[in-house]
Amino acid sequence: MQAVHQQLQDTIQTLYRKAVDADNKLDALQQAQQGKFVAIFTADSGFRTESKRFTPYVQEVTEDWQALKEQDEEAMKAALVPLVEKIQLMLKTLDQFKQTV
Repeated sequence: MQAVHQQLQDTIQTLYRKAVDADNKLDALQQAQQGKFVAIFTADSGFRTESKRFTPYVQEVTEDWQALKEQDEEAMKAALVPLVEKIQLMLKTLDQFKQTV
């Protein structure tokens, strides 16, 4: 499981860097009176967070990862799937955003 945790840590760090870059672009769009929306992800996306920026979603993923580390192996395996799904959705969305802007 140590290898899984290391991979998650590395991925979350990458996610954070991409999120900061995307948030800076969103700030620029907002100043130009563009990019008007309520939240990046819909309520059915699996995220508890609702934000117009990516970094709060990275914070949620980080919190989920920290909670995962404190669980026993069976609970960890069950919680790993939704965490990975969130990460995949964020990476896909960040890549699409980068290509669009």
